[in-house]
Amino acid sequence: MLSDIKKDATTRMQKSVDAFRQELTKLRTGRATTALVDHLKVNYYGSEMPLSQVATVAVADARTLTITPWEKPMVAVVEKAIFASDLGLTPNTAGTVIRINLPPLTEERRKELSKHVHAGGEDAKVAIRNIRRDANHHIKELLKDKQITEDEERSSEADIQKLTDKAIKDVDDVVKAKEQELMAV
Repeated sequence: MLSDIKKDATTRMQKSVDAFRQELTKLRTGRATTALVDHLKVNYYGSEMPLSQVATVAVADARTLTITPWEKPMVAVVEKAIFASDLGLTPNTAGTVIRINLPPLTEERRKELSKHVHAGGEDAKVAIRNIRRDANHHIKELLKDKQITEDEERSSEADIQKLTDKAIKDVDDVVKAKEQELMAV
């Protein structure tokens, strides 16, 4: 019972950290990365497909992404998806190769992105604390039903708190790493 609660809390907290980390890959820093376009969906003969399943995405240099659709008719469709996205980038097409040049970030934009990273970090921490609250609630229910002793309750709540502290530290580390990446010129 208690081990199941701890295991569930650990899994859910790790998923929260991973989801936050995944969300940050979509954030544009000064460097080109294929993760910028991973979330883009392209209309492929009537069905929505991830960009990676209809084209090759590569990093040409520090500020340029190249996208090479596998079929020539897909070039215009991929371009349209990039324009429609929230990236705010302009694709340049040369034959079948689409190039996306990433302009350097201004200091103001870096600070704005940094605030966005911190806000996302706080949201992830709130999710982790909610998981802690749920786990503690289950432990209190077990105590109320006399399935565990008060000592087991205290030690389990302490274990849950340790898991929470570790997950929050992981979120802080992710925020710090992303902020350093953003501020690097």
